[in-house]
Parts: sequence; structure tokens; C-alpha cells
Amino acid sequence: MRNHRKHTVLAAAAIAALSLGLTACGGGDATGAKDAGSASAATQSSTGTGDNGTTGGGTADQTATKSGSTTGGSTTTGGSTAGGSTGSTGGSKAGSTGSTGSTGSTGGKSSAKTPACAYGDIKVTAAKADEVPTEHITLTATNTSGRSCTLLEYPLIAFGPIQTAKDVPAVAKSKPAAPIVLKAGAPAYANVRIALGGVHEDNKVVKEFNVNLFAPEGPAEGSIVVKAPAGGLAVDEAAAKTGYWTYELRNGADEF
Repeated sequence: MRNHRKHTVLAAAAIAALSLGLTACGGGDATGAKDAGSASAATQSSTGTGDNGTTGGGTADQTATKSGSTTGGSTTTGGSTAGGSTGSTGGSKAGSTGSTGSTGSTGGKSSAKTPACAYGDIKVTAAKADEVPTEHITLTATNTSGRSCTLLEYPLIAFGPIQTAKDVPAVAKSKPAAPIVLKAGAPAYANVRIALGGVHEDNKVVKEFNVNLFAPEGPAEGSIVVKAPAGGLAVDEAAAKTGYWTYELRNGADEF
């Protein structure tokens, strides 16, 4: 009787153990199945193999989103860089324009400071006017200095010794509106009346005469000796007058 109960207990224990083993195996299989199912779903989502393409569309959207984010970042960066470069360039250009303005003002100062022509800068020649008898001559002053200079006022003419010769007055109406600036090699002209025509007892024959120039503060130092045209000049100092230096002789202004 004791042995039978013992066997019964052992059998019950074996059944219980077997049941626990089967339960454990079943739970493991279920968990494995769940894990396998999750893995399969994840694989399908990542590879985009769904039948209706929905999963694939999601993958494409993610890819586009990543690409778009990268591209957008580049565009923004490029835009800011371009904007900065443009701004810098604009600033540089504005600065250059300001410098150009300074250069222009310097050019104005340089022009204003063109030195006055000195007697060593100018060659003066005389030619008779096309008239009979000769009442006028034309003086031509040529810049031989090799640089620009300003020919001021009118020629200071002495038809005799400088110390005793009578000053030849200038005709006011012939004065030009602006100073005469001569480039290297350029000429200027002055019309000079030497007589009123005909023979006069006060006329004197002149073979050469002196011309002085003006400096900013008055008559310049040095005198240019000018040879008279062939045959000399019959000069009446009382009637003599001179025009101002000008780029070309003008009707009216240089007629006197």
C-alpha cells in the first residue's frame, strides 16, 4: 500500500514536470514567433517590398527628406555665402568709387596748379598781317618747355630799349574768359597794332623788339628778343596797342 502511494506521487510529479516543460517550450515558441514576425515586418518596411507600395513610399519619403535636408542646408549656406560675397563686393565697389572721387579732385588741383609760362618756356615769332600798309602784326607764342604751362594776360612789348620804351597798352575787349593753358608744343596768338597806316614822322623802323611775359604776381623776369619780319616794321609807339593771348584770333575781339 505504501509502495503504491509512492508510485502515485512520483507519477504525479512526472506529469507536473512534463506539463511545465511543455508550457516553457510553448512560450518560447510564441516569443520567437513574435520576434520573427517583428523582424520580418521591419525587413519588409526597410526594403519596401509591400504589395501595395505603401511601405516603399515611406522609404522614398524618408530618403527624399534626408536628401532635401542636406540640399536645403547647402542652399542656405550657399545663399548666405553668396549674399555675404555680394555685400562685400558692393562695399568694395563703393569704396573704389569714393577713391575715384578723390582722384578726380586731385586732378582738378593739378590743373589749377599748372605753372605760369616763363620766358625760357616760350618761343615768340612775329608775322605781318596781310594788308598794305602794314598796321598789324601777329605774335605767335609756342610752348617749347615739354610740359603744360599757363600763358597769362598779354605780351609786354617794348619797341626799343626796355628801359626807355613806351609801354604798349592792352585792348580790354580781347581778354579771353579763361587763362590760356598751353600743352607742350601748342601755340597761342596775340594781335598787335603797330601803326595807323601811311608815313608818319614819328614812325621808326624796328628790326627787333622785346616781349616779356606775366607771372601770377606781375611781369615775369627775363625778356624774349623777337626778330621783326623781313624789311623791318614801321612802328608808331603812340598808336601801338596789343591784344591778349588767345588760342586763335577772333573776329571783333581782336579787331582794333
